[in-house]
Amino acid sequence: MIDRLVEDGIADSRSAVIRRGVHHLADAVRRARVGETIAASYRERPQTDDDNELAMANAIAMTEAESW
Repeated sequence: MIDRLVEDGIADSRSAVIRRGVHHLADAVRRARVGETIAASYRERPQTDDDNELAMANAIAMTEAESW
């Protein structure tokens, strides 16, 4: 598989394929951890109706501020 990726021009060498794979794996792990941290914070402190109203008011204000 690694050789095929090199043949297909995905990377210049086998080691470059490995480095790229490790980089993508590390990025996926980092993103998963960030996502879990965000989800945990919402479980710990769920949004309230006041939060929702404030978010909607901000969205409306930003939309009205657009020149379209």
